Amino acid sequence: MPEQYAVDIVLCIDVTGSMSPVIDTVKKGALSFHQRFVDAMTAKEKSVGRLRLRVVAYRDFAADRNNPIELSDFWTVPEETDQFKRFVKGLRADGGGDEPESGLEALALAINSEWEREAERRRHVIVLFTDASAHPLGVGAGAAKYPRGLPTDLGELSALWASGAVDRGAKRLLLFAPDVEPWKTIAGTWSNTLHSASTAGTGLRDVELDEIIGVIAGSV
Repeated sequence: MPEQYAVDIVLCIDVTGSMSPVIDTVKKGALSFHQRFVDAMTAKEKSVGRLRLRVVAYRDFAADRNNPIELSDFWTVPEETDQFKRFVKGLRADGGGDEPESGLEALALAINSEWEREAERRRHVIVLFTDASAHPLGVGAGAAKYPRGLPTDLGELSALWASGAVDRGAKRLLLFAPDVEPWKTIAGTWSNTLHSASTAGTGLRDVELDEIIGVIAGSV
């Protein structure tokens, strides 16, 4: 029997206006995510003992001060699939202001998640979807909803990834982002990171979601 893994996945999703096709596909796939992931793991002769999902949906703290970020707790699926589905269905792709968004803040919040620490075999996976570059950390920090205690620059964020905030042996970062800064630097210098270049406006098809789930399973 394959060894069972406890898998935590945080989905960081850019929910600015240009990302509407991605949101629609993620919404469509929300209910079936668990089974598709289990099937992908089985195909790789791996087994999921426990799967938890969390969502960090982000826009731009400087431009979207009323609703720059939407955070969930972890849901255990399939038991809490309805809560996961309800949250994802409530996401709307709008706003964003200029081209860069607050992706680095979203990534910092994902890294600081309440990860599973007890299971012997565990994986902590962050998946980030965006079609834009990212502002330097701190742009929009004057906004009332800007989180406290975040890194102040990319160097501090890189140190956070390298620290024990995410288990060193368990962590994986999958970037579905343009081949631009800061994603190029992160992909080239952070450990356990895979970068698949996205293109603005191309959206995300259902078949691509299956491919992404396969990549996540392969990273476990």
